[in-house]
Amino acid sequence: MKFFASCGKGLEYLLADELAALGCARATAAIAGVNVEGRLLDAQRAVLWSRLASRILWPIAEFECADEHALYAGAAAVDWPQHLSPTHTIAIDAHVSGSAITHARYAAQRVKDAVVDTLRASTGQRPDVDVEAPDVRINLVIRKGRATLSIDLSGGPMHRRGWRRVQGAAPLKETVAAAVLLRGGWPQMYADGGDLLDPMCGSGTLLIEGALMAADVAPGLRRHDGQPPTRWSGFDAEGWNGLCIDAIAREARGRATLRPCLHGSDLDPHAIRAARENAQIAGVEDAIAFAVRDVADLPPMENPRGTVACNPPYDARLAADPALYRALGDALKRAVPQWRAALLCGDFELARATGLRATKRYQVFNGAIECSLIAIDPIAPPQREAAEKRELPEGAQMVANRIRKNLDKLARWRQQEQIACFRAYDADIPEYACAVDVYTTVEGETWLHVQEYAAPASIPEATTRKRLNDLLIGVREVFGVPRERVAVKTRSTGKGGSKYGHFDHRGEFLTVEEGAAKLQVNLFDYLDTGLFLDHRPLRAKMALEARGKRFLNLFCYTGVATVQAAVQGAAQTTSVDLSATYLEWLADNLRGNGIGGTRHRIAQADALKWLEADDGDYDVIFCDPPTFSNSKRADDFDVQRDHVRLLRAALARLAPGGVLYFSNNFRRFKLDEAALGEFARVEDISASTIPPDFARNARIHRAWRLTRV
Repeated sequence: MKFFASCGKGLEYLLADELAALGCARATAAIAGVNVEGRLLDAQRAVLWSRLASRILWPIAEFECADEHALYAGAAAVDWPQHLSPTHTIAIDAHVSGSAITHARYAAQRVKDAVVDTLRASTGQRPDVDVEAPDVRINLVIRKGRATLSIDLSGGPMHRRGWRRVQGAAPLKETVAAAVLLRGGWPQMYADGGDLLDPMCGSGTLLIEGALMAADVAPGLRRHDGQPPTRWSGFDAEGWNGLCIDAIAREARGRATLRPCLHGSDLDPHAIRAARENAQIAGVEDAIAFAVRDVADLPPMENPRGTVACNPPYDARLAADPALYRALGDALKRAVPQWRAALLCGDFELARATGLRATKRYQVFNGAIECSLIAIDPIAPPQREAAEKRELPEGAQMVANRIRKNLDKLARWRQQEQIACFRAYDADIPEYACAVDVYTTVEGETWLHVQEYAAPASIPEATTRKRLNDLLIGVREVFGVPRERVAVKTRSTGKGGSKYGHFDHRGEFLTVEEGAAKLQVNLFDYLDTGLFLDHRPLRAKMALEARGKRFLNLFCYTGVATVQAAVQGAAQTTSVDLSATYLEWLADNLRGNGIGGTRHRIAQADALKWLEADDGDYDVIFCDPPTFSNSKRADDFDVQRDHVRLLRAALARLAPGGVLYFSNNFRRFKLDEAALGEFARVEDISASTIPPDFARNARIHRAWRLTRV
C-alpha cells in the first residue's frame, strides 16, 4: 500500500531517509511530505518512531472532485461502517487547492455530512464531532480536481511529544528540533562519546529532544500514553501493542545508559526554569546541566568532541540582532572550536552574521517561519590551515573580488525570491571569459558550473589555460567548495574550429529547487545542465497563467516549464521533444514532485510535425526551439527559416483567449513580423523576462507573447 507522511517544508529528504530506515519499502520526497510504500504496520511504526513527520495519512478513497456535489457523492460512496462506528467521535481536516472548491472549512463540512448521512442510513445512529480529541480523525486533500480521503493514523500533531508544559514566546517545534540535531550529526556524535551544547536554549526543546534521541525513546510513546492513537476500525491494535512493548524495552535500556553529556544555558532565568521543568517531565533532567549565562560568557567545554545545536532568536516577536549572532559565533569559536554545529537562523543574512563558515545550508520552516539552517564542521578550522593559506594570484584575486561584489548586489533579490540557482559571474572581466553558475541543492550543498567562452584566435592557448586556472582558483576561494563540486566545460580547438571538449560520464544528478518545484540537474555529463537559469521569470509567469488550464510545452527539453505549470495547478500538461533522454529526465522531474497520471502527457516526436498532426486545444503554449536541428529522426530545422511555419501551426492549436510564448537564443534572429501579422498579435516581452543575474547579458534570449488575430 501507499501512504503519505506530511512534514514541514525543508524536512522532506530527512524524513524519506528516516522512513526508509524504519523499514518502509520505498519513501520518495514530495512537497511538504513523503510518498511511502509499505504495510499498515510500517505506517503505525512511523506514528510511534518518526521524529520528523507531522502526520501519517492512510488513504481509503480517491475520486474526481469537480465541485461540491462530486465531493459529497465521492465521500458518501465510502463504506464508512467499515471504518468507524456511530459511537465514535470524528473530526475532518481539509486542505484544498484549485478553483472548484476554495473553502477548506466548507469542504470539511460536506465530508462530515457524507459520513454522518451514510452511518445514519446504515445504523440509524450518527457520530458526534470532536475537533480537539476525536476517536477518528479524517483527512481530506483536494488538489488538481481530485480528492483523497485518508485516516490520520497519528490522531493529532506528531510534533507533540507529551513532555512540554512550559514554553517560551516563540517555541521551536520538536520535529524541527529533531531536524537540527540530525543535520548536526548528534546521534552519531553521542555514540562516539561527544556532548551536546545549546548556549541559547530557551525552554530546552533542542536539549530535551537530543536527550530523548540519545536514550532511544520513541517520540510517539508518551503522546498517547501507549494507547492506540486512533480508534479507526482498520487499525492493527495487536501490531501496535507489539511495537509499544518493543519501544518500552528499548527506552528502558537507553535511559539506563544515558550519559550526563548535555549542556544548556540562557540569559533569561525564566527560560531556564521552564527548561528544567520540561526536562523533569521528560525524565532527562539528570542528563542536562542548565545555567543562566550570557552567550558571551560561554566557558570552554571539557569534552574535545561534541555538537552545538542552537536556535537563536529571529522572528518578529523576538529581537533578531546581527550583533547577537556575531557574539554567538565568536563564543563558539572560542569555547568549542573543533566541535560541529547546526544553527537554525532567521535568514541567510543572520546566518552570515555569525562569522562561521557553513559547510552546508538548508531552508526549513518552523511553523510558518522560513529559516536558514546552517551546518558547520568544524566551527573554527585549525590555525595552521590559515597560516598555510597561500596568497591568491593577481587574476584569481580580481575574479574573487568581482564575484563577491556580484553576490552582494544580488543578495536582497536572492533572499526575497528564494533563488537557489543563479549566475554569479558572466565574463565581467573580459580576460577571464567564463560563465559561473551556482547550484544549491535541497540538502544545502553548493555546486558550481563553469563554462569557458571561446577566446579570440590571436590569444595563445597557454594564456587562456592560465586565465581559466586563475578564474577557478578565485571561484573556489569565494564559495569554499571542494574541487569535485566544480563542473568545468572548457573549449578545445579541433576540426571545425573551437568547441567544447570531452564531457564526464558521472551519471550524477542533483536535486535543486526553483520556486515550489524540485528539479534534477546534471552539471557534468552534458553541455547544458537541465535547467536554463535565464528563463526563470518566464517560467514563473507561464505557470501562474496555466493554473486550471491546458499547458503545451514544445521542444520541452527536461520539462522544467511543464513541472512549474503542473506544480502551480495546471489542469493538463503536454510536453513534446524528440530526445528520449530529455523526456526521461522530464518524467523524473514530474515524479520528484509527486506529479503523474494521464493528465500529464509526454510525446516523443518532431515538434513541428506533431503540431501539424495534433487536433488538441491548449490555453498556454511555450515554444523555445533550438537554433538548428539536424536529427536523423526528423526533418532539418532552422529557427530563422522555419519560425513562421512553426508559430502558425502552434497558434492553430491555441484555444480561444489562449496565449503562446515564443523564445529563442539565436543572437542574429529576426522575427518576421510582417508574415506573423497576418495571423497573430505579437508583443516583444524580452526585457521583462531577463532576471537580475543575467542583466549583463540582456541578449541571452528574446521572448514574444503571441495571441490569435
